[in-house]
Parts: sequence; C-alpha cells; structure tokens
Amino acid sequence: MIRRIIHIDEAKCNGCGLCADACHEGAIGMVDGKARLLREDYCDGLGDCLPSCPAGAITFEEREAPAYDHAAVLAAQAAKRRDASSPAAPHHAGCPGSRAAVFSRPMSTEGQTASPAAGTAPVIPPSEACPPSDLRSQLTQWPVQIKLAPVTAPFFDGADLLIAADCTAYAYGDFHRSFIRGRITLIGCPKLDSVDYSEKLTEIIARNDLKSITVVRMEVPCCGGIEFAVKNALNASGKEIPLNVVTISTDGRIL
Repeated sequence: MIRRIIHIDEAKCNGCGLCADACHEGAIGMVDGKARLLREDYCDGLGDCLPSCPAGAITFEEREAPAYDHAAVLAAQAAKRRDASSPAAPHHAGCPGSRAAVFSRPMSTEGQTASPAAGTAPVIPPSEACPPSDLRSQLTQWPVQIKLAPVTAPFFDGADLLIAADCTAYAYGDFHRSFIRGRITLIGCPKLDSVDYSEKLTEIIARNDLKSITVVRMEVPCCGGIEFAVKNALNASGKEIPLNVVTISTDGRIL
C-alpha cells in the first residue's frame, strides 16, 4: 500500500539517538552509529521522532510500505516492559551487588574531607590534579548505574547529584577529584543502554531534596542523549534546581 512513512537521511544523521528514544513504537534503531528505520510496520507515520532530531535528518515521504501493525507494536512494547521489570537485577532483594550503600571516606592529603557539604563541591582544574599518592576513590554511595539506582535513598537527601556518561571517567584523568568528590554519582550510556532515562530521573529529582545537578557528557553527538534526558526530567519534575553541564573532549579536556 502507498502511505506516509518517515525517511532518514543517513548523510545528515549525527548518531545522537534521540529519534530512537522518541519513537515509542520502536520502529527506529541505531545501527553502526546511524539511525535506521528497522521496522516499517512499526512506523505509524505520525512523526513523533521529527522534532527530536537536531540535524533535520528525518522527513516524511509517500511510498509503498507495509501497513502499520498496531497489534505487533503493542506486543513488542509489552515484551520490553517485561524485560525492564525482570527480577534479574533488583535494587534491594536478590543480588547483593545492587543494594544501596553509603561509604565513609578518610581525610585527603590536603586536610579536606572527601565529602564536603552539599552545595560546595568544586570542579578542580587539571593544574591541581592529585599526585599518585592521593589517588583515593571519592565514591560515597552504591549503586552508581542509573538503571540499578533506587528512586529514593538517604544519600539523595540534600545532595549535589552528578549524572555522568560512562566514557567520561575514562576520558578525563582526574575524574574522581574533579567531579565525583562531594557528589552522589549516577552513570549511564545513552547510546548503549536500551532505556529512556527521563522517566526514572524525573522520579529521582521529584522525590528527593537535591541541591544541584551536574551533567558530565562527552563531546560526541550520541552523548547528547544523557543531557537531553536530564533536562527533560528536571522540567517534568517541576523543580528549579541549579543545573551545570560539562562536556569532555575525546582527548580528555574540559571544553
């Protein structure tokens, strides 16, 4: 049948993945760093994905395509919800490795505690990077994965929250002292994790008394998904919380 369906210009696509997140039917996926229309029968032709594309790579076209299969979409969505609610990695019961925990850190060599008061956590410039003798972990809570973190926990109360893309800690050498110290840390990868962080982050922001939010992302376009999710979550929460976004270059510099 001839019907309206989306067209993705791969030459314009920057690989950010925002359209895949916006496509609730699951018609769009990321393949080799580019957005692809994976299931024509999942595309309803309404174009919810169009506004999310920052590169203008998505348009409508009229062409021969299978009819939209609403029943198949509902079945796929139900399967995805079952996977998301699987008890394979519960927050508290079951796997002890995902149980919420708080750590106490000793004094640093400069005489400061590793966890300063909320609202006072600085970003330390590279010129003040710690010597090898002071390479202590600054992490003060567990778990750190957004997917595993509880929606509410005592460590969120009055906290400065750090939400970081996975790669940032590897790209930026002094990540612990510069960003993790004095903050509660959550991490995730907007490109590889097959979930939309916005809903969970909205709950975390809405249900806890956070003092500030710092997002640390990579400069690559696909990493924009984590910044997009946090901004959406903050807006949906209805709260006014100071938000700072820091971008790290692939060669380890703060841009």
